[in-house]
Amino acid sequence: MSKTSQQNTATDANGVSVIHTQAHSSGLQQVPQLVPVSPGGGGKAVPPSKQGKKNSFVDRNSDEYRQRRERNNMAVKKSRLKSKQKAQDTLQRVTQLKEENERLEAKIKLLTKELSVLKDLFLEHAHNLADNVQPVGTETATTNPENSGQ
Repeated sequence: MSKTSQQNTATDANGVSVIHTQAHSSGLQQVPQLVPVSPGGGGKAVPPSKQGKKNSFVDRNSDEYRQRRERNNMAVKKSRLKSKQKAQDTLQRVTQLKEENERLEAKIKLLTKELSVLKDLFLEHAHNLADNVQPVGTETATTNPENSGQ
């Protein structure tokens, strides 16, 4: 199977050379490559959304310009308010979490103290039981009245 390709080079309005490659009998599509036209490579490829806006002159006294500036100013104001509100919410959440943490640490101290008291009571009780129990095999005749008559 022979793979041959053909390249077409074209320059767009921004001075960017676009190379279109067509591959024959490969079944694969290739993406166009953006290559700067100048040999120094100093130019940047500009996306299509920005191409027409670069050289257009806008009259600052026009109604359209005033409306765009007003919409932009409102958007900036809204964005800053939203950012400020988010910072306040975060600060409030931090304060709540700190208070909850302090309450939980106090509860830990209380429960640790309670555990220590209960452990001491248990050990004292266990020690008293150990003192009252006699070792196995040291029974006396007086402790079992049924066996003393035989």
